[in-house]
Amino acid sequence: MKKTVKSSAMRAGVVKASLWAGVAAIGLAAAWSAQAQEAESQNSTTLAPIVLQGEGEQGGTGPVKGYVAKQTTTGSKTDTPLNELPQAVSVVGRSELDDRAVVNKVDEALRYTPGVVAQPYGTDPDTDWFYVRGFDASQTGLYMDGLNLFGYAFGNFQIDPFMLERVEVLKGPASVLYGGANAGGVINLVRKQPTDTPYYYTEIGINSNGNAFTGFDFSDKLGDSGIYSYRLTGKLAGGEGYTDYTNDIRGFIMPQLTISPDDATKLTVFAYAAGLNQRHTGNGFLPYEGTVVDGPFGGKISRRFFPGEPDIDNGHYDQQMLGYELEHEFEGGWKATSNFRYSHLDKWEHFVYPYLYTATGDLNRINFSGDTSVNNVAWDNRIENDFDIAGANHKVMVGVDYRYYNIKNIQNSTFGASTIDPTDPVYGLPQTPAGPLYNQDATMHQVGIYAQDQIRFGGGWLVTLNGRFDYIDSDFKDKLPVTAFDADDSYKDTDHAWSGRAGLAYEFDNGVTPYVSAATFFNPQIGMGASGPLKPEEGQQYEAGVKYDPTFMDASFTASVFHIKKRNNTVSVGFAPWVDQLGEVESKGVELEGKFNIDENWKILGSLAYTDMEVTKNDPNPALIGKSPYIVPDWTASLWADYTVTTGALEGLSLGAGLRYKGESWANDTNTLKVPSSTVVDAAIRYKKDDWTASLNVTNVFDKEYVEACGGIGACGYGDARTFTVKLSKVW
Repeated sequence: MKKTVKSSAMRAGVVKASLWAGVAAIGLAAAWSAQAQEAESQNSTTLAPIVLQGEGEQGGTGPVKGYVAKQTTTGSKTDTPLNELPQAVSVVGRSELDDRAVVNKVDEALRYTPGVVAQPYGTDPDTDWFYVRGFDASQTGLYMDGLNLFGYAFGNFQIDPFMLERVEVLKGPASVLYGGANAGGVINLVRKQPTDTPYYYTEIGINSNGNAFTGFDFSDKLGDSGIYSYRLTGKLAGGEGYTDYTNDIRGFIMPQLTISPDDATKLTVFAYAAGLNQRHTGNGFLPYEGTVVDGPFGGKISRRFFPGEPDIDNGHYDQQMLGYELEHEFEGGWKATSNFRYSHLDKWEHFVYPYLYTATGDLNRINFSGDTSVNNVAWDNRIENDFDIAGANHKVMVGVDYRYYNIKNIQNSTFGASTIDPTDPVYGLPQTPAGPLYNQDATMHQVGIYAQDQIRFGGGWLVTLNGRFDYIDSDFKDKLPVTAFDADDSYKDTDHAWSGRAGLAYEFDNGVTPYVSAATFFNPQIGMGASGPLKPEEGQQYEAGVKYDPTFMDASFTASVFHIKKRNNTVSVGFAPWVDQLGEVESKGVELEGKFNIDENWKILGSLAYTDMEVTKNDPNPALIGKSPYIVPDWTASLWADYTVTTGALEGLSLGAGLRYKGESWANDTNTLKVPSSTVVDAAIRYKKDDWTASLNVTNVFDKEYVEACGGIGACGYGDARTFTVKLSKVW
């Protein structure tokens, strides 16, 4: 990694060059498309078709049959069988999302996925939290349709699971495909697409907290030409939360139009608008004493306790997106793809939250407000083809992508604004006004050029080679007045980085595919640390494993071992949103995952993961060397089984049950305090008659009271209490 400082003119030149490169790629694709259509009309040439994914079809982005996905685009950007990828990939399809009643947040979808820690602070309605292979992926590891949803501070986008066809996790580094990304892996959200066949779906439901929802999902062709198809998806939800005083109202609408003038061309244009208005949940950031162990008052803080101020608390966001996906196949097998998305976020929140105790046993409180505005552009253009050379088949892809991220981040905060008794709270007391904390205007441009060659030879050998070069330009403006206690943290930087991946596998006739791979990564950061501008995180991963697709049943199984080393590890420091880069961290582990559509009655999934995190270098505090970061448990395991009656008087009845185990984790960076392990049971019952389906899902069946994790001694989150969710749906 090399760092330089360049003029604004050069930065502007790079941005313009990247934009012109994308425009040229689109223009070239359009020109080639016109020539191909002319050739087809003159010579009656038949081009290779692009098949639109309809309900029940399997593909890299289409619906998953039951629980078992066979193909994905997340690990290669091309439609690739899962067993040919040299990294572990987990796919949660629509059927699994519905069976487990994932209706509120995307992080709920990954509760049963090995190597992923979801919702470490419990339910947080306006933020999705993910840790993948031990590293926080919440802001730099979230993607939708292969395009980044980068986040910084409170500028994170949030997607409703109802609009998704799949939630996919690529384990390990992904920089070689996507540029800067989280070291442990990325979560790719794949939205629903317009279908060839008519599909009309509606649902309505409510949970035991009094939070209701209703949604619709319509798709069909437009007119008789067969050229146009649409999909319109929307949802409205809201009501009470589990903790006292909490409530919200939220919703989205997403129209899409697909245009297919011929078998070789497909253009999908989509728009998306979403909003949330809430009074924040109260159980996510509580002290270790009073949640994991008894507090100074001699007991535990109630899970229903609301530590804020009901008359002050207010949070809302508005999100908009506009994008397209263009595909065209040419004669000779070449395929061009261009994906674009513009995203905008406005977010405002004002709330009072607790941090540790006073000498008298009350909770200190912080008065906080935040005003955030984000603009994000993601644009990816690539071409691909496969051909034979010297007895080997090569599936080659080359591309260029561009991302732009701008955030205006204003935060005000005052520690000790008031206190509150957690056992007998009194609300309405005056709060010390919040003072300036941040006033930042940060911009990042990133341009990447990448190439991939998937080589098949010798009957069953598979070689995957990737290379990528990225250029990053950052402009960080600190707009707070300079004082004796606050220096000007503004800076301008440029970085460039190479990343690569090499994988080797052998596919046996019986469905067993062992593999090994090595990959490097980098992850550019925004903001200032204790010693200056944050450097990009960087490092490498080594992975080995075996994938098994049995020939005698519809199933998939993955076993993997990995070793990740990350340098310039960026972590939060203290109770405020300060960050610093604390040396090196290693993550080593083992992951097992199996998904089975055993027959028309049984669907089963299971997982087991062991993660060993260790600080290997820490210049500010050498005493932390050999310690493990907090939040990430050593062991996790899960099992879900679903049985459907297909004959007799009970035909249409389905029963499901699941178990989630989370092992011990550390609550502080010195590893003196632990969060105990927990085991939670979930259950489901459904009945389908004709096109109607009624379902009842129960999370935490035995109402176990437990702490999910602690991000330090002042940031512990209770897991969900027992919650019943009832839903009635119909396919028209």
